[in-house]
Amino acid sequence: MGDLSRFLKKNKIKKENMRIPATQSLVDESGAPLLWEIRPLTTKEDSEIRDTCTSEVQVTGKPGMFRPKFDGNTYLVKMAAACIVSPNLNDKELQDSYGVMGAEKLIMEMIDNPGEFNAFMDKIQEFHGFKQTFQDKVEEAKN
Repeated sequence: MGDLSRFLKKNKIKKENMRIPATQSLVDESGAPLLWEIRPLTTKEDSEIRDTCTSEVQVTGKPGMFRPKFDGNTYLVKMAAACIVSPNLNDKELQDSYGVMGAEKLIMEMIDNPGEFNAFMDKIQEFHGFKQTFQDKVEEAKN
């Protein structure tokens, strides 16, 4: 079958963090958008986030039968909150300045332009290897 040593963890390429602007409304002294640092999530971390966004709902007309229901919007915000390194979304002073508690709520306040928010979420999904964004899948399902 071949040399399995190439599959050893020490030979695995480590994905580097990326820096991207999340919004045009947060800028430095020269007016350039501030860069946010994003780290890659592991498959295990992603799975745990997906689990928290999935619930069992009753199947209409079928007592005792349930089906999974996935909350895609919550998943995207939780995914973003888990992978953003900078700014520190868990910083109390930062949360207090926006009048919110929690990293997920803070993201929504900091990136309060819906177009920018969706574009940022698309970039995060692409960084994590999703070739088709969640929004693309929603549009495809509608057609």
